[in-house]
Amino acid sequence: MSEIITLSAFLNFLAHAFTGFALIILGLIVFAFTTRFSERQLIKEGNLAVALKLWGKAIGLAIVIFTVWSGSVSLVDAFIWGLVGMAAQVIAYLVFEYILTPKVDLAKEVEEGNLAIGFSLFSASIVVGIVVAASLTY
Repeated sequence: MSEIITLSAFLNFLAHAFTGFALIILGLIVFAFTTRFSERQLIKEGNLAVALKLWGKAIGLAIVIFTVWSGSVSLVDAFIWGLVGMAAQVIAYLVFEYILTPKVDLAKEVEEGNLAIGFSLFSASIVVGIVVAASLTY
């Protein structure tokens, strides 16, 4: 009997891990649509500002996924709330770029390698992830 329970727990782990990584990959794809340049290419060329911006979003999303996995009632529930976290990251970026810094072209600054902007976006994405995660623990 304990072998079945162990196998069931392992399969449950695999389902959650696969879904979590799928959400991160989906998030990276969605986040790429918020830029006018190839993040992958600029990172390959050594643009640290772009790397910070991109991976800040991934970390923020991972924080949300961690929280959701801790309190979800099912894998479908966790997936849906993971999508909510992803949408929150995109919305936060748009608010940051167009409302909080309307006179600064953040995308252009990051593309040109402005580390201060890249780090600011990195930090903002983590803050958003923490706030969204906290909001999911009500």
